[in-house]
Amino acid sequence: MVNFNRFASFVALIDAGSFTRAAQILGVTKAMVSADLKRLEAELGVSLVTRTTRRLALTEVGERFHRDCVRLIGEAELAVQQARDGQETLKGTLRVTSTAEYGLNYVLVAIAEFSAIHPELRIEYSTLQHQADLIAQRFDVAVRLGTLRDSTLRATPLQKFSTVPVATRAYLVGKPEITTPDDLARLEWIEHARFTSALTWTELRTGKTMQTPHFKGALEVDTANAALTLVLAGCGAAILPDWLLENDLRDELLIRLVPNYSLPYQGAYAVFPNTAHVPAKVRKFIDFMRDFLRRTM
Repeated sequence: MVNFNRFASFVALIDAGSFTRAAQILGVTKAMVSADLKRLEAELGVSLVTRTTRRLALTEVGERFHRDCVRLIGEAELAVQQARDGQETLKGTLRVTSTAEYGLNYVLVAIAEFSAIHPELRIEYSTLQHQADLIAQRFDVAVRLGTLRDSTLRATPLQKFSTVPVATRAYLVGKPEITTPDDLARLEWIEHARFTSALTWTELRTGKTMQTPHFKGALEVDTANAALTLVLAGCGAAILPDWLLENDLRDELLIRLVPNYSLPYQGAYAVFPNTAHVPAKVRKFIDFMRDFLRRTM
């Protein structure tokens, strides 16, 4: 029977390009790497490598076998990790942060369910409007919204959502008719301090796009909830995430403006430090959060 350990030695040899470097990577002697290759070729009854004084070259059979070995080793490592995860009791502390609105609507509800499943895990949740420095502030996971900036952190998508221009029916009484995004400039706007770039609109019927500046107003806030409060008070219009507006739109407390146009989808992302090994508590929380959003959205 072929020894599976020699598969890993063979892959390391080919990836390293020499017996010396492969031995260093594997933490064994050069002679052991050479012996592994000879035994593997004898067990298979084929030549995998052509040796020259300058380099190693894979034979045609060796190329196919190398690809298969890489796949098999990856599947084996995944199977081991999944088996370990299945038996793992999550302990220690998981530190999570998100914005206030999204945290209140989704993250905290998910944390409540996740904590019940993993009672030995301590979870610390913090609300931050600005983007936290995960490394300096020792956060394990941040749930961030919108378009992510370039980062050395890792990110995985959790959810897509729309942003929608809205106002109250009472506020719109006596205002000019609003039919296109250009007409929106005639309204008073509640500005969000962190969103100032131009807006790209797509006409749903034709697929044509157009741009408008970000609309200005006399009132500026730094949270979506604050903007929503001012809109409901009749102070003007605002562009807000659809997940925050569901009840008010259903109860007709708010009117969606220019419904024949849409803005680009935004995303909710789980962001975490880019380490070689992602802790089980982080992996499991992100997987749970993604499943939770699928069930509740």
